[in-house]
Amino acid sequence: MRAYELMVIISGNLEESVAHSWLKNITNSITSVGGTVHGSPDWWGKRRLAYQIKKQDDGYYAIFNLVAPGGAMDEVERGFRISDEVLRHKLLRLPDDEATRRGLISAA
Repeated sequence: MRAYELMVIISGNLEESVAHSWLKNITNSITSVGGTVHGSPDWWGKRRLAYQIKKQDDGYYAIFNLVAPGGAMDEVERGFRISDEVLRHKLLRLPDDEATRRGLISAA
């Protein structure tokens, strides 16, 4: 199992309640590939983008801490790329010491 940090920017054209429902969709996508989300997603809310993405100026930011098998997140990322509501996403594999500090994996 590998520890990841996932940041997602959801379209600012959506209502906030619809953007919040995306958090549940993302969590379900992660669990469907065998991963688990640790804690609740860090919801930053609606923020101004530094530059336009898909002709939009605003987006809802959310950050997830998760653990998933290696290569399992490929299908989730593919879903993000083809979705019109997800403006950007960034999946980072956390170094083992940082993952241990965050409590995602146990110290070996």
